[in-house]
Amino acid sequence: MSLVNLLRKKNKKLLFSTPSHSQKFFIFHKFRQFYKYDISETDAYNPQTALRKAQEQAKKIYGTKATYFLTNGSTSGIIASVLACTKKGDKVLIWDDSHPSHLNAVKLAGCEPVYYNLPLIKEWGIPDKTTPDVIDIKGVKTVIVTSPTYEGIVSDIKALKKVCEKNNAYLIVDEAHGALYPFSDKLPESAVKIADFTIQSLHKTAGGLNPTALLHVNCGLNAEDALSMINTTSPSYPLLASIEANINFLNSKRGRKKLDTLIENIKTLKNEVSNIEFGGDDITKILVKHKGMSGYELSEILYEQFNIEDEKTNDISTMLLCGIGTDEKKLTRLFKELKKI
Repeated sequence: MSLVNLLRKKNKKLLFSTPSHSQKFFIFHKFRQFYKYDISETDAYNPQTALRKAQEQAKKIYGTKATYFLTNGSTSGIIASVLACTKKGDKVLIWDDSHPSHLNAVKLAGCEPVYYNLPLIKEWGIPDKTTPDVIDIKGVKTVIVTSPTYEGIVSDIKALKKVCEKNNAYLIVDEAHGALYPFSDKLPESAVKIADFTIQSLHKTAGGLNPTALLHVNCGLNAEDALSMINTTSPSYPLLASIEANINFLNSKRGRKKLDTLIENIKTLKNEVSNIEFGGDDITKILVKHKGMSGYELSEILYEQFNIEDEKTNDISTMLLCGIGTDEKKLTRLFKELKKI
């Protein structure tokens, strides 16, 4: 039985267990269905078995040794990965401008952070990719790489993995913004089958609820003990079920078609705009700049005049984030307004 079907089954037991709303008392009525699906790991129908089966199916879909569902965002996956592959005192190499979870994971593991710097792509004002020549992993136990970057710049994970293997170091890839990559050959190659640990945020681009995410493991280490150290013993089964449904949708014909349609729509509309420059490795991160203005000025015009809010801006460029929920109507309006500027 899948997690989704398990939650749809009507529980006829008289519950004297958590959660105390007993699936009948709704403090916030608009979340009525969520309350009905909110069960405890001690409830009927053995939800833990359903979760194990769902994660086994996910492992097959992604082609990994193990895939774990996360309900505390990619942060929990980063922390668990570092805890799983290090011991106290080990050196961990991290980007000096990485997500706070990278340094926090190193601190929690009692390890020593070692930093590397990324060059700037000057014509766009954004960090460049991580390459073997910018990292020094002598004496380092683990390397954490962000790929793609926020703006969609993708590193060569295969090359980085080779360097790590030569130096007996583990490779952790923060692929939070690349959750769509395994489901289209029109997008950059995912790290899920290459790195020792890969973490993806379903909620960023893949249509998931906040803060659903995935931890993929491709080495011989067991991440379950590490996850048990940082995860709650009262997981949200509605969120876990949404992860299962999310993955199954992305892997379905309908989901892959929707993703391909998104990519083709962006390609088509980009060809119609001549006054704006486009950059980046990931087409779903619409990175733009205009010769006559700064990124901040472009962002302000989009927001104030056209009621369009971007995801991230710097002095030179602006990035507008797209995902599985970005439809043609929304894209058409964006590109129509870009042409007016």
